Amino acid sequence: MSLVVDRQRGVAVSGGVLRAFAARLARRLRLGREAFSVVLVSDGKMARLNRRYRGRGRPTDVLAFPAGPAPERSGYRGEVVVGVETAKRNARRYGHSLEEEIKLLILHGLLHLLGYDHETDRGEMTRREHQLRRRLGLE
Repeated sequence: MSLVVDRQRGVAVSGGVLRAFAARLARRLRLGREAFSVVLVSDGKMARLNRRYRGRGRPTDVLAFPAGPAPERSGYRGEVVVGVETAKRNARRYGHSLEEEIKLLILHGLLHLLGYDHETDRGEMTRREHQLRRRLGLE
């Protein structure tokens, strides 16, 4: 089960489409009853979060906040935060829709919640992400 919360007002997004995608992604990853949240925020909010948690004072496209040390036991994996304005710029740059870009960011963030880390895992997360993109029709 997943929850999508839109906390920004600057860019129109389809919450229903994103909820359906998050549910499909959770099934593909066999999360069962495990839940996660997706929160859509403005660049201003994302810059504050990025500064506070990563020491970088600029907006980014996605951040993942794991629920705690044993999320598989609690049933809640954590929160994927998507910077919608940054996602919109990225979508334009990569030549696809905002909706597709946000889906890609949800996938990326959820993999982080599952313990993958592209900065340290020698390409394991990247391989898994590309595999899921193909299976979910995102490539």
